[in-house]
Amino acid sequence: MCIITVAVIFLAFGARLFTWQIIEGKTYKDIALSSTSYTEETEAPRGEILDRNGNGMTVNKTCYKIVINKFYLDMDKANQVIENLLGFMNARGEKWEDTLPIDVNSHNQYEFKENAEDDIEKLKTAQFLNLGENADSEECMEALISRYDIGNTGDKKSARDIASVRYNMELCDFSNSTPYDFALNISPQMVSIISENFQNTGCVEIGTYLKRSNPDPELAPHLLGALGLITEEEYNEKTQQDKKYKFNDKIGKFGLELAFEDALKGQSGTKIVEKNSDGTTLREVKRTDAKPGNTLFLTIDSNIQKAANKALEENITASRKNGEKLSASYGKSGYGEDCRTGAAVMLSVKDFSVLAAASYPSYDLEKYSEYGDYYVDLETDELNAPLYDRAFNGSFAPGSIFKPCVACGALEEGVIDKDTHINCTKIYDYYKTDPVSCMGYHGSIDVFSAITRSCNYFFAETGRRLGINTMYLYAEKFGLGGKTGVEISESPGFLAGRDSTSWTDGNTVQAAIGQSDNAFTPIQLATYAATLANDGKRYRTHLISKITDYKRQEVLEYNDPDSPELVDEVGISEENMKLVQEAMRNVAADSNGTAYSVFGNYPVEIAAKTGTAENSGSDHTTFICYAPFDNPQVAAAVVLEHGAKGVYSMNVAKAMLDAYFNP
Repeated sequence: MCIITVAVIFLAFGARLFTWQIIEGKTYKDIALSSTSYTEETEAPRGEILDRNGNGMTVNKTCYKIVINKFYLDMDKANQVIENLLGFMNARGEKWEDTLPIDVNSHNQYEFKENAEDDIEKLKTAQFLNLGENADSEECMEALISRYDIGNTGDKKSARDIASVRYNMELCDFSNSTPYDFALNISPQMVSIISENFQNTGCVEIGTYLKRSNPDPELAPHLLGALGLITEEEYNEKTQQDKKYKFNDKIGKFGLELAFEDALKGQSGTKIVEKNSDGTTLREVKRTDAKPGNTLFLTIDSNIQKAANKALEENITASRKNGEKLSASYGKSGYGEDCRTGAAVMLSVKDFSVLAAASYPSYDLEKYSEYGDYYVDLETDELNAPLYDRAFNGSFAPGSIFKPCVACGALEEGVIDKDTHINCTKIYDYYKTDPVSCMGYHGSIDVFSAITRSCNYFFAETGRRLGINTMYLYAEKFGLGGKTGVEISESPGFLAGRDSTSWTDGNTVQAAIGQSDNAFTPIQLATYAATLANDGKRYRTHLISKITDYKRQEVLEYNDPDSPELVDEVGISEENMKLVQEAMRNVAADSNGTAYSVFGNYPVEIAAKTGTAENSGSDHTTFICYAPFDNPQVAAAVVLEHGAKGVYSMNVAKAMLDAYFNP
């Protein structure tokens, strides 16, 4: 009897629910729409990124957007609403959110977009179209048109665009509580057009949002990074960490935007508003304020960064043009005609904070988008690889700038001293399979002169005496072949002997002159130079000066320049370190020094070392320095891939020094 009674009750409830939702559903919706409470999410401003002087590098700019509200949208008329919106946008050439990996080609046929394999695969999955992996673009579009009941629009382009909007709505979890951002950063003229043509509809409205903006978009794109739509994998990872993200959120993809995602992202708020049937807000019922993200103050000096960027472009261009001229004259290659890329880094010796980190070629962050043609051009440029961050991830053979490290180790281990002389006869062939050629016949030469004149013969023999195991132990202490600790992604580089898969005794003499398997990043080389300047003390290289709240009033984290984090000490005696430093000073000050041509009359005394590294194509040129010599403030490293002539890498360092000492 009880069972029958319960069953009757449930049947009654079921019937009533059926009546409310199906038979009288439209009536109740109309009643609800006449005056209803509506929950809206309030966007949390993302934290901004500033340079060491408070100048904006990545900031927030208020922009307008077109929003579609499902609560007020009759889904039977959704395609018509979208078609009308597209008409207004396309007539003025304005962009809307378009992520469908299918286009209409010049032959009026559907085709998949290039370099969109992941998006195409997702489109075909069971979650959406449930098509086999061999389904072509025509089949996918037929499925989309059917899925969204698009019908006959008159042309393929129109059908494709409506399908793109509907598909992206699904991707963004479009619902009564999640409006859809149809178009971002629209013009004031479009604001007027949409407001006039969709007033009193409720389903289409103008909203505001904060757009990520870069006042100088080519200044440091590799360093700053960019945002992109969150992937399914990222969403799952973040939600498992109890982070609040939505399917249509944007998230840091690389650089500082990625490394400091948790600090930069704020917490959304909510507000409950009461609206009438045409979508007009009557009053705000309740609000939970959003919490903005934190602000990052970098150690970067924008003026030095600009100088580095400009100098890299000018000198890489000059090297290539000079190489092309010489190559044409001599009828062979290897003069710098293939010089197209490079990087430069400057650190503060006081605390190893990064003052500049430039990678060339650069690109425009304002044009950068994961789905845009500009991004595709950058991604497919294999010759220049502009998206590749050479300052932090490029690993290059150092050449002769490795010699001060070898000298420090050899002096400290006692295999040579300041009076040791080695007779340079140009070709060092102790190991017949690994001969080393010197730039000249230096005759009997000591370590001081060998650094000044960059004698390969002297350092080949010194390296043989020191041995590879001891050599790389000193290199490690200088920060070579390991990550510096900088806050964004960096390569560990490669240290000859330690990281090599095979080794012979003859390889040691090549390693001693900065060849063999040695390959270091410019950030490591700058750290190495700063450690030499700092009498062998190596601090943690870093990019963040401080982190504050959004309004920049409360300091949450601070890297005190007066209390830097000590990472290691090389362990070189004061006498030996001073000998190497004086020799590096002579590289720039003595007429026989390899940096004299550029720095012989420089108004600030500098210590330096030049380098040329053999590789396929023209030689790389490298350069390290610090200044002032008697009271070091800054250290720098420059690498020009296939630069051929050292003058060009020295010119880049000079431009950074000029910007620092004469701002």
